[in-house]
Amino acid sequence: MLRGVALRVTRPRVAVLSAVHDHPHADTDSIIGLVREDLGEVSHQAVYDVLRALTAAGLLRRIQPKGSVARYETRVGDNHHHVVCRSCGAIADVDCATGATPCLTASDDHGFAIDEAEVIYWGRCPACSTAVSS
Repeated sequence: MLRGVALRVTRPRVAVLSAVHDHPHADTDSIIGLVREDLGEVSHQAVYDVLRALTAAGLLRRIQPKGSVARYETRVGDNHHHVVCRSCGAIADVDCATGATPCLTASDDHGFAIDEAEVIYWGRCPACSTAVSS
């Protein structure tokens, strides 16, 4: 993967890719902890630099729902969306809507050639919904 986007294969890059692959929607602090479990001591800045490089290269996607820190995932290029729990902040992937999707067609594209829509669904996850109703 790394060579395919003209990036050198380094232990930090491999460790970050692995951590994000195994823990989709992880935040930076969680990724740093996972990378340190794998490599030992690695600086915050090194992980931030790797996250930035992998995102710029298209190997990672950075999302940041309102009120949340940045989170990363390896699922890229398929225009999927997310559902976020208002209570606990849990995030799950939602495949792109099919059939009639009027909210995904801009009422005025202002001349843009639109190739992607970012939708975030908000609600309560099953655990938080059960806790509220109990």
